[in-house]
Amino acid sequence: MNLRPFYRLAVIVVVSQVVVSAWGFAQVGLTAQVPIHWNAAGKANGYAPAWLGFLVVPAITAGLVGLLVLIPRIEPRRANLLKSSSAYTTIAMATLVLMLGVQLAAVAAGAGYNVPITALVGGGVGLLFVILGNVMTTVRSNFMVGVRTPWTLTSDLSWDKTHRLTGRLWVVGGVAILLSSLLGRTVLLLAVILVFSIGSVAVALVYSYRVWKSDPNRRSVGGGS
Repeated sequence: MNLRPFYRLAVIVVVSQVVVSAWGFAQVGLTAQVPIHWNAAGKANGYAPAWLGFLVVPAITAGLVGLLVLIPRIEPRRANLLKSSSAYTTIAMATLVLMLGVQLAAVAAGAGYNVPITALVGGGVGLLFVILGNVMTTVRSNFMVGVRTPWTLTSDLSWDKTHRLTGRLWVVGGVAILLSSLLGRTVLLLAVILVFSIGSVAVALVYSYRVWKSDPNRRSVGGGS
């Protein structure tokens, strides 16, 4: 799997996050209290010292990079993941870009700028789901990436059909989340995210089982045919 584009972007993102953190420290110092949590109304209701608040996102991003590098090495169905390399790289890179956006918004808010962070992060999440939905149909059966239910993992037909349906749902849901974030109504945004999250999971579970049940080549969850 060619992860060189991901490696290059990972270095750029993490270094950029650290530079943004340094800028934030120059604005408020290391010990000033900065917001790290926001309520449903988009108001800050949790604070931490700047050294922690400005560095937590880069730390999480570095951890994600390590995980994304590790997954192809430990995936039991590695051959299938290799066939999905384009989708995997797209998902990994889109996630990194989202984390960079989160860092920029969080540090700007901590530095005293009026940042609608809930709307910005919500919009980023919506855009991420649109991207995921578009590439999800090309992901081959594996244990690490995709809609992994007992039935998609034991039926190639269920995997393929469930990912086609889920991909469309994620695109629609992502657009709905993005539009909700543009309206600036945090409660509406959270409601859309909640309905979309629960609804897409429920549909995937039910649909994957129904397709698995109709697949003559399905395997039992225990491994037999």
